[in-house]
Amino acid sequence: METLRGKRIVIAKPGLDGHDAGAKIIALTLRDAGAEVIYTGLRKTPEYIARVAVEEDADALGLSILSGSHIELVSATIESLRRLAAEDIKVFVGGTIPTPDHETLKGFGVAAIYGAQMRLEDVVASLADHLR
Repeated sequence: METLRGKRIVIAKPGLDGHDAGAKIIALTLRDAGAEVIYTGLRKTPEYIARVAVEEDADALGLSILSGSHIELVSATIESLRRLAAEDIKVFVGGTIPTPDHETLKGFGVAAIYGAQMRLEDVVASLADHLR
């Protein structure tokens, strides 16, 4: 399962959410699929996350959000990427994201949204498609 070879992906936990088991599972899964993964750790600001994604020359940025603040955090992160002229970095979101909010997030520019019910193989395949 090495479909992400050569891709650089930042995984981040914006906001005050302190639960990172899912983010770590995704980071390890993407690494096993061939990606170089940079995990920023817990409780990072959108500005910090965007700056790391730019400094790391990321192809994609994954935001793991369980706090319910996904609209605000994703919007702020994507705005920070825009201010850094990094609109080419694909943003994906994982966590507890209510279905009615998916269209709003996609309207901000989110490429994909992954929930806990998704198979890891499907997440990898979807990301590989988005990063072609």
